[in-house]
Amino acid sequence: MKLFLRIWFVATLAVLARGLYVALFVVPADADQGNIQRIFYYHLPSAILGLIFPYLNFAASVAYLALRRGNPLAALRADAFALATAEITILFTTIGLATGILWARPVWGIWWTWDARLTSFLLLWLLYVSYMMVRRFSSTGQTHTLAAVLSVFAAIDVPIVFMSIRWWRTQHPSPVFGGGQGSGLDHSMLPAVWWNLAAWAMWGVFLAAARYRLERLHQQQQMDAALAATEATA
Repeated sequence: MKLFLRIWFVATLAVLARGLYVALFVVPADADQGNIQRIFYYHLPSAILGLIFPYLNFAASVAYLALRRGNPLAALRADAFALATAEITILFTTIGLATGILWARPVWGIWWTWDARLTSFLLLWLLYVSYMMVRRFSSTGQTHTLAAVLSVFAAIDVPIVFMSIRWWRTQHPSPVFGGGQGSGLDHSMLPAVWWNLAAWAMWGVFLAAARYRLERLHQQQQMDAALAATEATA
């Protein structure tokens, strides 16, 4: 596992560097927006990944709920993966919100507007912040179960975020890909999209794998401590 993470980390850095170079120095500036449009090459990947990792978290949370009584060891593995993907979701939704705000100020003349896309995406971020707060501060003895149930509600918001600019007229731009007539990017700009999407996906996978490994070690330490305490009182 350690060797895999090291190799993956080096490969990720290489792709990130290539993505940065292509985004800043290879693709042309946008004819209307100028260089500020280059934020898009970081905003788009983070927004996409911010909608993918919640479903990984949802799948792991459902697995935990299904296994917590019949197979507690497997449930712990699912819970560790749920925690890792929740933290990565917060990371990518935070980057998505921040890059969107930085782009909006010079282009729209405002930092924020309560349109459907922005509001539903902010709600997703808030749901996962709440998820982490439940895991951190709940003292009910059902912390992991409560967090898993919250994950189900968060997953419901994901298709709303995705479809918001199709269902409602919003200030957020229409879909760049698959948005119908007039959508899309000039082909000269696509390399920056694909390189950075691949780079940030690799970065997300690396962080999730590393975080999962750390949580599994923490779980093992807790089980060892509980076993030692049981043996001491026996």
